[in-house]
Amino acid sequence: MAEKSEHTTLCYIIKDKKMLMMLRNKKEQDVNEGKWIGVGGHFEFGESPDECLLREVKEETGLNLTEYRARGIITFCYGDIVEYMHLYTADKFTGELIDCDEGELSWIDIDRVMELNLWEGDRIFLKLLIEDAPFFSLKLVYDEKGSLVEYKKN
Repeated sequence: MAEKSEHTTLCYIIKDKKMLMMLRNKKEQDVNEGKWIGVGGHFEFGESPDECLLREVKEETGLNLTEYRARGIITFCYGDIVEYMHLYTADKFTGELIDCDEGELSWIDIDRVMELNLWEGDRIFLKLLIEDAPFFSLKLVYDEKGSLVEYKKN
């Protein structure tokens, strides 16, 4: 298998002290199956991080973000894949939630988010988001079983 790098976005939308989370339970062969994550996805050719963010949020939720903020860059390493994820939060949007073909969307109380079935590394950056940390860079290294084996915050 060839080494490759991927570029993605991930957004946590916040409203009334709740965070929009997706339980990944609808896609075939989903590395995130059974986990709760934010919304986002892979860049299309030529897209900027903001363009990818706005498109992915619209596709997965039906919402149009009107205010959002870049919060960090997460470097995920797993096997021969390196993923550079642009992390955002948003608190202003228009539109109504739609059904997502990748998972179930739910508004979760922010103080209960850490009780969900999350990736270990997601717990690290979600804590930073909830604490309103300044822009950060985080490297998360996972083994072949999906366990976090190393992390570095810059």
